[in-house]
Amino acid sequence: MAKQFPQLEPAHREFIQRQRVFFTASAASTGHVNLSPKGLDALRVLDDKSVAWLDLTGSGNETAAHLLADGRLTLMFCAFEGPPQILRLYGRGRALRRGGPEYTRVLTSHFGGEEPLGARQIILLDIELVQTSCGYGVPLYAYEGERPTLTKWAEAKGPEGLDTYRRQKNVRSLDGLPTGLLDETA
Repeated sequence: MAKQFPQLEPAHREFIQRQRVFFTASAASTGHVNLSPKGLDALRVLDDKSVAWLDLTGSGNETAAHLLADGRLTLMFCAFEGPPQILRLYGRGRALRRGGPEYTRVLTSHFGGEEPLGARQIILLDIELVQTSCGYGVPLYAYEGERPTLTKWAEAKGPEGLDTYRRQKNVRSLDGLPTGLLDETA
C-alpha cells in the first residue's frame, strides 16, 4: 500500500496544500521522542526537495534540540477530509535562527517577509524520502477554524516577555539538550 518517491511530486504538493495540520517527529540518539502538531498555514514547500515552517514560540523547543543533536526529522500529513491518504516526508532538518541571514532569506522569499509576533525560528527539512500510504484508518473530521489562543498569548507577552519566556523555556529540551536558539553560532 505504501509508495516511495525521491522527491515531492505535483500531486504531493497539492495534497499538502489541502491539509490544515501536519505533525513533526524528531529524536536525539537517547531520551524522549518528540511528536508535535502544527498548523499548516506556517508551512511552505520551498522546492521538490525541501519544506520549511515558521515555528512560533511554544512551551518547549524539542525539535530544535533534536535537530542540533541528530538532525533526523519526519513530517506527516493525513487527510481528515476527502479521500484518505497519509504523506510522510523523511529527511534531515535544521533550525534557522531568527534574524540570521538564511532565516531572513527564507522569510522574505517564502513568507512574504511577514514575521508574526512570537516567531521563534524557521525549521527547514531537506527531504530524503517521500512516502504515501492509504490512510484508511484515519477518521473523518470537519475543520472549524484556527485557534486564536497562541496569537493572543504572544500579544499579551509582547516582544520583551517573549524574549524572557524563550530564555527560560526554550534553550534546553526536556532531556537537557541545548536547542541553539540563542547561540551566536546557531
